[in-house]
Amino acid sequence: MTAMSDVTVLLLTFFMLTSTFIQKEPVSVNPPQSVSEIKIPESNIVSILIEPNGKVFMSMDNPNDRRNALAELGRLYEIEFNEEELKKFSLLPSFGVPIAGMKSFLALSPEQQDKVIMEYGIPCDSTDNQFKMWMQTARTVWTERIQKAYRENPDPSARKPDLAIAIKADANTPYPLIRDIMNTLQDLREQRYNLITSLRNAPPA
Repeated sequence: MTAMSDVTVLLLTFFMLTSTFIQKEPVSVNPPQSVSEIKIPESNIVSILIEPNGKVFMSMDNPNDRRNALAELGRLYEIEFNEEELKKFSLLPSFGVPIAGMKSFLALSPEQQDKVIMEYGIPCDSTDNQFKMWMQTARTVWTERIQKAYRENPDPSARKPDLAIAIKADANTPYPLIRDIMNTLQDLREQRYNLITSLRNAPPA
């Protein structure tokens, strides 16, 4: 029994250290099914979430990138965020409110944020395409981070990572709404992105 207990503890420790925790999402999305088994990268990734009514939310896996992206976007929109607000934003698993309301949103408690974020979404219409600005800023801060890392450690044999983009849309989201997001990415010359789907069993031969 002692040996079995030791093995159990070792297995639990192994699974705890190697497991990947699912990030909390602002809305529940049921993606369409497919038989593709291509694995989405776990780092250097920007995720785009589109709910059935077309509201858009985003997440960036690197906290420093999130912080720097908000600071840069605030500069572009002439909104100054203090250190406390930047830190709070860097801890958010995802975001999706207009930049003009970001300071008010960050002043809320996490419980209040979970309730109100579903009412908003990042503007992505032709008159105020803040989604495009977020994507452009995300690429900029990611590039600066990677370039800084290579200046500090110029290893020519190291494989240079690339920024991955993943789109997760609900199966009931109208295609024109998803197409608008894809068109925005193409305008930014982001030609490669992943579509997240749920796994479906292949039909029998």
